[in-house]
Amino acid sequence: MNTLEAIAENLKKGQAHKVRELTQVALDEGISVGDVLDKGLTSGMMVVGNLFKENEIFLPEVMLAAKAMDAGVKLLEPILLKASGHKVKVKIALGTVAGDVHDIGKNLVGVLLRGVGFEVIDLGVNTPTEKFVDAALKGAQIVGMSALLTTTMQNMKTVIDALQKAISKEQVKTMVGGAAVTQQYADSIGADGYAPDAGSAVDKAKELLGLT
Repeated sequence: MNTLEAIAENLKKGQAHKVRELTQVALDEGISVGDVLDKGLTSGMMVVGNLFKENEIFLPEVMLAAKAMDAGVKLLEPILLKASGHKVKVKIALGTVAGDVHDIGKNLVGVLLRGVGFEVIDLGVNTPTEKFVDAALKGAQIVGMSALLTTTMQNMKTVIDALQKAISKEQVKTMVGGAAVTQQYADSIGADGYAPDAGSAVDKAKELLGLT
């Protein structure tokens, strides 16, 4: 088992200390930050997500895995920030919609957006509609919403409808993502963008702002 596989395996087991230790080992071995993130941490978390969807593991195990991933990401974040070149002077607000307390994907998207210079406003989890609207009124040019569950992703439409009433579509763009969300659903609720994963979210944010 190589170092990246070991990171993924220990992440699945929720071994935060070991994941942090192995993440440092991978960096010391000269493995790129992108590979550590994609082939180690994210790869392990994707397996955890699939096991959760299949009811093979339950929320406590998911939360332990999330903490383990966060331990590794914290090591990578300063490197991502240092490596970022052109600073994008744009505010992006990110939040998990009302009723949903899952923040793994949201946090990872935030790390990557900061890594390319965006100013990220983290609205947290179980975020009320008013908080998303307030962020837009205070200058966020993109409002990003995340949801893990089909029952909570319906609140994305509530946020988009409220934003359209409060502020012009030219002033703020909306992005959605999360395990339960699809491009078809994003289109059906009038979202400006959809991202299936964290890396795609960065590209989509740039596209929506005409920065590509």
